[in-house]
Amino acid sequence: MKISTAILGVIAALGSVSAFSPTAFSPTAFTARHGTSLQMSLLSTQTGKASLDSDVVERYASLPYPKDKILAEYVWADAVGNLRSKTRTLDPKKAESVDTLPQWNFDGSSTDQAPGDDSEVILRPCRIFKDPFHPRNDGIDNILVMCDTWTPAGEPLPSNTRATAAKAFDGKEGEEPWFGLEQEFTLFNMDQRTPLGWPANGFPVRPQGPYYCSVGPENNFGRHITDSLYRAALYAGIEISGTNGEVMPGQQEYQVGPCIGIDAGDQLMMSRYILQRICEDFQVYCTLHPKPIVDGDWNGAGMHTNFSTKSMREEGGLEIIKKAIYKLGAKHQEHIAVYGTGNELRLTGKHETADMNTFCYGVANRGASIRIGRDTEAEGCGYFEDRRPSSNADPYVVTGKIMATVMEDVDVPEIAPMNKEEA
Repeated sequence: MKISTAILGVIAALGSVSAFSPTAFSPTAFTARHGTSLQMSLLSTQTGKASLDSDVVERYASLPYPKDKILAEYVWADAVGNLRSKTRTLDPKKAESVDTLPQWNFDGSSTDQAPGDDSEVILRPCRIFKDPFHPRNDGIDNILVMCDTWTPAGEPLPSNTRATAAKAFDGKEGEEPWFGLEQEFTLFNMDQRTPLGWPANGFPVRPQGPYYCSVGPENNFGRHITDSLYRAALYAGIEISGTNGEVMPGQQEYQVGPCIGIDAGDQLMMSRYILQRICEDFQVYCTLHPKPIVDGDWNGAGMHTNFSTKSMREEGGLEIIKKAIYKLGAKHQEHIAVYGTGNELRLTGKHETADMNTFCYGVANRGASIRIGRDTEAEGCGYFEDRRPSSNADPYVVTGKIMATVMEDVDVPEIAPMNKEEA
């Protein structure tokens, strides 16, 4: 792009410290250069550092919001379960409940959820959270809105797994199903090849062992991201119950719950959205792939799902837990089929997993499909942990499938436990 010599001279002058001195715009203050093009550098992609100037961002972020308006960020899952969002301005009165929030729509042909000649997809608000990315100090909250997706005719999209899961919980409120979801994830540099804490094109010198629940710069990689997620999720109103560093370096985990019924899926989905937004700010790539590193002796990533009903938590609940586990065993392959993509790379019988082709359960056995905790065994009631779901599993599918299976009125064979003392 060629520009005039006069403009080039002004640019040259502005580049000096005295660009705004009285002589800066004098015809004698610069020497014209000919045949020069204006060069613009690209924003860099640097792990851990956003290229945009934070001072400039803050200049606009610090502007006050009008009291009669809020920002509402509508969030939904696309055709493959990735999260999308867009923002609208609303009257605060419309955000008092999901019933007063307006429906919205989007171009489904751009998310593989509708054809181009009939592309409108309807967003129905399902759950409201406070927005941790746009806080305000005037007593009014901007909001994040978890939505599901429908056709204009009122039919749920095939990708609307929430609608299917809701049917498993409808009419069973008396069961008070509690879920606690353990979301593992792996953090990478922006090359999307090198996990945090790993050397480029290589492997850590030390094997697994020192990284789990670790401390120290040589052991824990990504703590700032997990801590930021923790605080943002609490602010949003998500029932985040803990975090920890995981077994593989660069891998982290947080837990959501206990949540009741369909709300577990809503909260886990929104927590994933918040996690991705935080990684966007930190310029760190986050993957939910269950086995991001297949070479070497490294753990995969899961979404272990803890479950109980009211009767399981009451006296004599252990027997009800065992009956539920027998039902899960009878439908093992059905569950494996919907417990996440790439799970065959993780469920090998190694690295704290059971082989995906075999169902087993045991007390305190992290190499089993289902684990019963020592405290549950000792107290005779409590919960169980389904260790099969992968880190990228759909929480609506997983929670709905577990609920549907354990609520079936069927007789199934008993399964012998794989406890340590019996192995």
